[in-house]
Amino acid sequence: MNSSINERITTIRSSLPDSVRLIAVTKQVSCEVMRSAYAAGLRDFAESRIQEATSKQVELQDLTDITWHFIGHLQSNKAKKALLKFTWIHSVDNLQLAQRLNQLAQELKVSPQVCLQVKILVDPNKSGWSVPELLADLAALNECENLKIQGLMTIPPAGLDDAEIAGVFNRTRELAEEIQRQNWSNIKMQHLSMGMSGDYKLAVQAGATMVRLGTILFGDRSV
Repeated sequence: MNSSINERITTIRSSLPDSVRLIAVTKQVSCEVMRSAYAAGLRDFAESRIQEATSKQVELQDLTDITWHFIGHLQSNKAKKALLKFTWIHSVDNLQLAQRLNQLAQELKVSPQVCLQVKILVDPNKSGWSVPELLADLAALNECENLKIQGLMTIPPAGLDDAEIAGVFNRTRELAEEIQRQNWSNIKMQHLSMGMSGDYKLAVQAGATMVRLGTILFGDRSV
């Protein structure tokens, strides 16, 4: 098991440009397997449930150079825990949540790195801003000075073909470029968090700087 994970990680990392950060999605992955991934060179781990992440962070606390990423839907009542447990939050999906995180970040004296989750296409199964909503909220987001807004995150709707998925990723990059041109003081568009096990190659071609991979590294963990 450990050697196969090592081989998978080595193969995928060698296929990614140096500009792309490989983030291992470790939901339902044991700490033992995570240690194997760490030994293979991974330092970025992503969780979507705070409770699961918290127990793993205690067990892996000797691995002091891990960067923890939160990628799940974040409820406002979990915002404080997320800020205390994660360096990156990829799934800031509405203005109210951003403002709540900003207020708490000031109180906690932390400066989280965040991505704004956007829905390029209508998708009732996903959270996130629509493109017009995000553009309308940029001025208010720019006031969230305790957040380090670093870019956009997107997840294409299920059921798209490769050309449609590539279109979503390219439109996300174009949106980031459009926002960057507006030259906000506190909104940077340095990162595009997009691409998962089934579509990360398309995301990389479209300009992703962070890919979130789980199944292709660790196998199917569905229960």
